[in-house]
Amino acid sequence: MKPQNKQKSPMGRVSALAVIALAILGVASPARLSAFPPADSAAVRTAQQQFNSGNYSGAIQTLTSAQDPSNPAVSYWLGRSYYELHDVDNAVTILEKAVSFDPKNSLYHQWLGRAYGDKADRDRSFSDAKKVKKEFQQAVELDPSNIPARRDLEEYCLDAPWIVGGNKDEALEQVNAIAMQDPVQGHLARGIYDLEALKKPAQAEDEYHQALAGNPKNLDVYFDVAGFFASQNKPADVNSTIQAASQLDSSDPRLAYFRGVADVLADTDLDAAEQNLKSYLARTPERSDWPSHASARLWLGKLYEAQNKTSEAAEQYRAALQIDPGLKEAKTRLDKLEKSQ
Repeated sequence: MKPQNKQKSPMGRVSALAVIALAILGVASPARLSAFPPADSAAVRTAQQQFNSGNYSGAIQTLTSAQDPSNPAVSYWLGRSYYELHDVDNAVTILEKAVSFDPKNSLYHQWLGRAYGDKADRDRSFSDAKKVKKEFQQAVELDPSNIPARRDLEEYCLDAPWIVGGNKDEALEQVNAIAMQDPVQGHLARGIYDLEALKKPAQAEDEYHQALAGNPKNLDVYFDVAGFFASQNKPADVNSTIQAASQLDSSDPRLAYFRGVADVLADTDLDAAEQNLKSYLARTPERSDWPSHASARLWLGKLYEAQNKTSEAAEQYRAALQIDPGLKEAKTRLDKLEKSQ
């Protein structure tokens, strides 16, 4: 029951509870990422470098070899590494330790909430779902400036059933609080609210355009907006957003992903789209805050379908489901292809 991945769809891995998920097209919204805690030892610094490069198993080995079990930063990075490896049980257990060692750390509570969300998703557990909201609320209470935690809480309140704490009025409270702190992030949060609570995509689109009009200096904002436009089947807007993002950093590998998505949506320059999507797969590790490899495989499958390459499309859908068995669109498309054959 974490608020990331409303629709297990083309844009990302981030798993989500059938009833509580969030981010547009499955991208874990970059705006919800918090600052990392300080690296307070050589082992933690090494593990952080390994984590950032996608070497999660290496980070785990480094931290477990450090023999510093009471260090909250060790527990945090261990928990984060297990989280990225989809080892829900270990992620929960170890992030609980981080919180117990440092109960006033907003970031630890936030990520424990996300780990509880995966566990609630997997186990269909209402008790774990209730823990998700509690941890997000605690994260916000401890640090009201933690906008990523506010986004998590907003999205939980939007999508969760009332029986486990869903409440659209509470979601709106978070939107307003975010807007007071950061106008650009406020537009992103209100866009989610307009889309999910009010079911007004045109109104949501206006919020995303306003976010871009603020000329944000944070690349993640552009990818958040691009994800929304992709979910609304607006390839031209995806391209213009990515073009603006490239002015900040032309080397970010997510640019290739979104360029590929835009070309598949527009059904143009599919050779370039194939190259971009394959480049993204080759250059990036799997990470929960970026478009997933499963989603890239899904888009490649769509591309091959558009080219009437049914065998290649089916291969990509199977690969996507191997990574993320809950990716419904990949399963639907694969089933349709197999029946047609």
